[in-house]
Amino acid sequence: MDNYEAIQVLHNSLPPFSPYVPASLLPSIALILLASTFVLAFYFSTLPKDTFPLRETAVASLASVLGGFGVVALFCSAGVNV
Repeated sequence: MDNYEAIQVLHNSLPPFSPYVPASLLPSIALILLASTFVLAFYFSTLPKDTFPLRETAVASLASVLGGFGVVALFCSAGVNV
């Protein structure tokens, strides 16, 4: 039990968790990321079809990453901490 009590004392002495990004900024971050996702999706749909789709792949990948982070920021701002 000494080991458990030592760990419990250590746990109680640690500072509480504080996120790098303040929770008050999450709705704005989600709005910016999701809006840019929709803009890039529209841009992707208007691109000419190339034989080597490097630009299409880059735009689609960027939109996917921004959409993923935007959804996580939206969930966290709504209280669903993922």
